Amino acid sequence: MLEVTNLQVKLEDEDKQILKGLTLTVPAGEVHAIMGPNGSGKSTLSYVLSGRDGYEVTGGEATLDGESLLEMEPEERAAAGLFLAFQYPVEIPGVGNMTFLRTAVNAQRKARGESELSSGDFLRLVRERAKALDIDADMLKRPVNVGFSGGEKKRNEILQMAMLEPRMCIMDETDSGLDVDAMRLVADGVNALRSPERAFLVITHYQRLLDHIRPDVVHIMADGRIVRTGGPDLALEVERNGYAGILAEGA
Repeated sequence: MLEVTNLQVKLEDEDKQILKGLTLTVPAGEVHAIMGPNGSGKSTLSYVLSGRDGYEVTGGEATLDGESLLEMEPEERAAAGLFLAFQYPVEIPGVGNMTFLRTAVNAQRKARGESELSSGDFLRLVRERAKALDIDADMLKRPVNVGFSGGEKKRNEILQMAMLEPRMCIMDETDSGLDVDAMRLVADGVNALRSPERAFLVITHYQRLLDHIRPDVVHIMADGRIVRTGGPDLALEVERNGYAGILAEGA
């Protein structure tokens, strides 16, 4: 599914190296978590994979199903099945949630050579998936994320994920700012989307999200590299002891 090999990335404006030879494999059907201290490059990885401006790849490669992500435009990566849930979802004043979702869904269907959803089929589908995420009809009628609480913004992103049905889902600290109930709703939405054909890369600081989205593999990242990989117990070790011991091992 996702293969990242010796990826090296720097900030364009500051000429600062962030990723320093990162290697990562996320097979289809698995949930991988990345944890690490601030400044380790976790969000940079998500941005580079999704095609955000401001970063220069100086070495290595990243592929999705054997196709080079780094040679694709951001919209091509999305059409190929990549989805990024942001740490801080943006507001889009003047664009209705329903209009946004239908446009995005049909653009991706068109890119895959599929027929567009009719108004009726789309309405039935979005209502069904919104109900499962405890998103009421009023939220669907409002502009994208405008006036939404932190939890509503995150649930709205999971709704987007449920509608777009991506194959590779990257979640950049999606638990930031969520209370326990909101986090559980978001996690339930993610767990409902787990399948043998879909993979997740969950970037987080804390074990608490991984109590609800149980990963198959946990990676610890520091100074632009993966320094240790293990099972779910590795996240518990970080929760108990912090990163100091693990980083000392990798030094």
